[in-house]
Amino acid sequence: MNRNKVKELLDALACGNLEPDEVYEQLKHLPYRDIGFAKIDSHRCLRQGMPEVIFCPGKTPEQVVKIAQDLKANHDLVLATRLDPEPAAAVLSVLTQAHYDPCSRVLVWGAVPQPEPGSPRVAAVAAGTADLPVAEEAAVVLASAGVSVQRLYDVGVAGIHRLFDNLETLKQASVIIVVAGMDGALPSVVGGLVEQPVIAVPTSVGYGASFQGLAALLTMLNSCAAGLCVVNIDNGFGAAAAALRILSQTDKPGTADGARLDRRARGQSGVRPDL
Repeated sequence: MNRNKVKELLDALACGNLEPDEVYEQLKHLPYRDIGFAKIDSHRCLRQGMPEVIFCPGKTPEQVVKIAQDLKANHDLVLATRLDPEPAAAVLSVLTQAHYDPCSRVLVWGAVPQPEPGSPRVAAVAAGTADLPVAEEAAVVLASAGVSVQRLYDVGVAGIHRLFDNLETLKQASVIIVVAGMDGALPSVVGGLVEQPVIAVPTSVGYGASFQGLAALLTMLNSCAAGLCVVNIDNGFGAAAAALRILSQTDKPGTADGARLDRRARGQSGVRPDL
């Protein structure tokens, strides 16, 4: 359940449109709902500003559908990540209003808010085309939260001039997510050029000695660009979640600008993300 739905219930109670027992029935499953094979974290949006997201590996399509339906009862938008095309087809046969992006392997079900004018922007930067699935996972999650995303792809250090041609794009972002495999050098380069928070995402892309992304991860952890934030290998979702946490602070007392990015919690509707 999100902030908006709780507020609606309390307003309805205060106005006499709902009886206390009716409100109780809708709140009684907080802070979680036990559906047998899973315990749905109904309070997560209230605590973190972002609802629970379904991690699909290891789950059957039927389990994904059941969890999604339970989440949708209390949230305007449901996300499912790492959903491969074959099980996605089975899920979509039931959740016919959902949208699936095969590149990011993210399923989005519900009304997606549009970015507010002047709201913060995140730059999603990918070193190479092979890194796009991870970069798109981050971009789709952010877009689903109503964040404006500027994609900047195939600008790796092997052709560094491609990055330099887009420096103004980077400088206009509030947060920058940099996705890279191989030697993982791009986040350190970007971190040395800008003052914005930089979130580095190593990918498992690379030749034998890349060790499925371990080489890129170690490079990023040892970056000489101070203050770099590093998430786990191929973890585009984690990078997006970190960016949302950073952006959610921009309207707190003492900060310069920015609107809250818990638009799902406020129930704003819009169009699906530009995938």
